[in-house]
Amino acid sequence: MTFTYRHRKQIIIITIISALLLVLGGFAFYKFYSTTKSEDKLVIKTSKEDIKKEKEEDTADIYYQVDIKGEVNVPGIYTVKENSRVIDVIRLAGDLTENADTSVLNLSKKVVDEMVIIVYSYDEVANFTETLEKEKAEQEACLNQNEITNDACIEDDNTTSTSEVIDGSIKVSINTATLEELMQLPGIGETKANAIIEYRNKVGSFKNIEELKEVNGIGDSTFDNIKKNITI
Repeated sequence: MTFTYRHRKQIIIITIISALLLVLGGFAFYKFYSTTKSEDKLVIKTSKEDIKKEKEEDTADIYYQVDIKGEVNVPGIYTVKENSRVIDVIRLAGDLTENADTSVLNLSKKVVDEMVIIVYSYDEVANFTETLEKEKAEQEACLNQNEITNDACIEDDNTTSTSEVIDGSIKVSINTATLEELMQLPGIGETKANAIIEYRNKVGSFKNIEELKEVNGIGDSTFDNIKKNITI
């Protein structure tokens, strides 16, 4: 056996062994890559499902129970979505009757849970002081009847009373104040009070107290007289 033949035989054996190792290595890499890829797909799928679930939870609707009384065709308790307005509840209640007067209502106001909405008649608005006194008397009778607390009575925080104490003085909210409450402000009579209510019904809630000067009849002098007594 010559030297050349021996080396040729060794080269062939080494080549065969290298080829086998290459095939085995490629197969092992393929298995590893396939397993990793499957796991990545599973993680991505799971992540998408989690994100979808979180989005569904975040967008879950919130509902409120609202009681509407007075001059609507079908008074009662209605379920409405969060961010609904007073006008939306009125429509659910079969809309207004012919005797309804909404001049003292903020139809664009957002409702809250357990809110009570009272739609007054023209006669009640015309005699609003008497109406409020009667309503207050009924409320006190409801709360104190037989010395039993009645949670179903209309409470102050659910009515249209919107005065609050700020820095030691009483201020009136120009966004939710009633006709009578607005008329308590210096220099504000029935005409200007109605103009304020009409403005917020058409335009929406006041963003700041200075916006009050946009109301017809409210000039700089009137505003200066009442700015210490108003809030939004």
